[in-house]
Amino acid sequence: MAITAEILAKKLKNELEAEHVNVEDLSDGCGGKFSAFIVSNKFKGKGLLQQHRMVNSCIKEEMESIHAFTMKTLTPEQFAKQTTKTNDTAADDMKCVGGGH
Repeated sequence: MAITAEILAKKLKNELEAEHVNVEDLSDGCGGKFSAFIVSNKFKGKGLLQQHRMVNSCIKEEMESIHAFTMKTLTPEQFAKQTTKTNDTAADDMKCVGGGH
């Protein structure tokens, strides 16, 4: 069975009890290269290396067929902070500068 982004996302979401998972197939559909963004409360209190090991352990079987896998892991608090920061930056970027409007 070919590995798909949907299969990986479902497994990560279920096993890590993630509140947000986005897996992207970067291999033009051959299932060999993926990038994942995962937000889970299970990452709380764990260092980045521990978080990545948790993800790798979760998809250990699938990793045998995958050539490359990159990931970004965040706790819900980190995700909320990042989202707020992004929204603030976007709002600042949209402010009208200059006169005559």
